[in-house]
Amino acid sequence: MKDPVIDLLERFNAAFNRHDVDGMMALMTDDCTFENTYPPPDGARFEGQAEVRRFWEEFFAEAPNARIEIEELFAAGERAAQTWLYRWSESGHVRGVDVFHLRGGKIAAKYSYVKG
Repeated sequence: MKDPVIDLLERFNAAFNRHDVDGMMALMTDDCTFENTYPPPDGARFEGQAEVRRFWEEFFAEAPNARIEIEELFAAGERAAQTWLYRWSESGHVRGVDVFHLRGGKIAAKYSYVKG
């Protein structure tokens, strides 16, 4: 049987690759938090469904070729992490990691970090 946390994050990543903001937000809690990798050094923080949704809508509008390739994904209770390769063009990419906090079968927080 598949781990429900792994299944949740795989569905979230699939929605990301479809640029399906509704699908992503349906997997996040009402009081969700997202910390972006930009601007350095700490990244911007977005709180609540409305702010996080607005971020993703603007993000996909500015990066129409955005795609994430998961390198490794693991979960321990209500915590999870994944390493990834994010591509925005044929040659443009960056590697990073997400740390997730989960609650009630949804993503309560997604903290993103990038190499370089």
